[in-house]
Amino acid sequence: MKKILFIIAAALAILLGGPKLGLSFHQSMIAAIFCVAIMGVLIYWELRLSFVFLGAGLMLLVRAIDLENLIKFASLDVILFLIGVMILVGMLNDAGFFYWLVTRLIRIKKITGEKLFILIMLLSGVLSGLMGEVASIIIVSKVILDISHLIDIDPVPLIMASVLATNIGSSGTLLGNPVGILIAARANLSFEDFMRNAFPATVIVFIVTLVILSLWYRKTIKKMNEKLKPISENSLFISLITIPTDLRTKISIGIFVMMLVTIFFHHRIEVICGLEENSILMMTPIIFAGIALLYRRDRMRHYVEREVEWASVLFFLFLFALAGVIKFSGISDVIARSLITKFGNPASLLSAVLIYSSGILSAVLDNTVVVATYIPIVQSLGSLNINMNPLWWAILFGACYGGNITIIGSTANIIAIDILEKNRGAKISFYQWLKVGLTVGLTTTTVAYLLIIFLIR
Repeated sequence: MKKILFIIAAALAILLGGPKLGLSFHQSMIAAIFCVAIMGVLIYWELRLSFVFLGAGLMLLVRAIDLENLIKFASLDVILFLIGVMILVGMLNDAGFFYWLVTRLIRIKKITGEKLFILIMLLSGVLSGLMGEVASIIIVSKVILDISHLIDIDPVPLIMASVLATNIGSSGTLLGNPVGILIAARANLSFEDFMRNAFPATVIVFIVTLVILSLWYRKTIKKMNEKLKPISENSLFISLITIPTDLRTKISIGIFVMMLVTIFFHHRIEVICGLEENSILMMTPIIFAGIALLYRRDRMRHYVEREVEWASVLFFLFLFALAGVIKFSGISDVIARSLITKFGNPASLLSAVLIYSSGILSAVLDNTVVVATYIPIVQSLGSLNINMNPLWWAILFGACYGGNITIIGSTANIIAIDILEKNRGAKISFYQWLKVGLTVGLTTTTVAYLLIIFLIR
C-alpha cells in the first residue's frame, strides 16, 4: 500500500507541478501517466508487462498519441533485430559451442591464475559485444561455475569481474545491448560508427577496469595460481575434457560469423544497393535467423518458443512506444529547452550532464528504461542546433557503465546473481557489490567522458 501511495503521490506532483515547469495541463497529464507506468515497472518489476500495457492504453485514451504513431514509436525494427539475435544465440548454445569454449580455456598451455582471470574478463567483454549482455552473462556465468567447481575456488569474485566486464563490453558494438541497438536506430548510426567511436573508447575503459580488478582480486588470482598448477601438469585430465567440434557446431559458428560480417559491412552494402540507411543492419539478424531455422528445422519450435525471451521483447516494444509519446507530445522539447537555459549549449557540458545523470539513474533503474526516456530529449536538443553526436555516446556510456555501480543496475547483474544463488547457494550483498561497483562505475564513466571530449566530434 505504501508503494502504491508513493506512485500516486508522485503522479499528482507531476500533474499539479507540470504547468510551473512550462508544461500544458495535457502534457502534465501525459507525464503523470508516464511516471505511473515507469515507477510501476521499477517498483513491481515482476509486473512490468502489466504497467507498460496499461500505460500505452491510457496514452491512447487521453489522446496523447494516435494508434499509427504509437506503433511507429514501438521500434519494430529494434524488436525484430533482438528476436533474430536471440534465435542465432540459441542455435550456438544448442550446437554445444559454449561448452567447447570452456574446455578450450582450461586446455591453454601453462595456464595461470592471471591468464585465466584476464581470459574470463576478455571472454565476457567480447561475447557481450557480439551477442548481447544477457546471452553473454548466462554463458560466461556457467563457464565460471564449471571452472570454479573444477579447481575448487570461490566463484563470487570471478562472477563479479565477469559482470563488470560484460556491461563494459556491451557498449563497444551496437549488438551488445538493447540500449545500443535503440540508439543506433534512432540516431541513424551504423555499425561502423560504433566501431569508430564506441569501440576504441570501450577498449580503453576495459583496460582501466582490468587493472582495477586485477589489483582488487589479487588474493583470488593467487589462489587460482595454486589450484591450476597441478591441473595444467596433468595431461590425462586435459585429454579427458577435450571435446572436438563436430560439423553441426562448425556450421552454426559459420552462420553466426556470416551474420557478423554482413552487419559490419551493412553501411557499404546499403550505399552500393541504394537502400535506406540501416535497412540491411536491422534485417540481417532476421534473415540469418531464417537460415538457422531452415538448417535446424527439427529444432525450429524450440528456438522460437524457448530461446526468444518473449516477455522481454514485449516489454521493450511497449516501453519504446511510451518513450515515443514523450517526444510526440512535445514534453521532451520543453525539457531540452530547460537544459539549454540552465547549462547553455556547449556539447561538452551537456555531455557531462547526460553521461553522469544517465549513469546515476542506471545504477538504480534499468538502463533500457533510462535510455528510452533520454532519447527524445537528445532528439529535441538536436532540433535546437546542438551537436548531437557526443550526446548519443554520452547516454550510451552512462547507461552501460552506470549499471555496474549497484547489484540491480543492469539485467546482466541480476541474471548472474540469480544463476550464482541457484547453482551454488552463494549470495552477494548489496554493499559487497557497491564497494567494487562504485569504484569501477565512477572511474569508467569519468574516463569515458574524457574520451568523448577529446576523441568524439
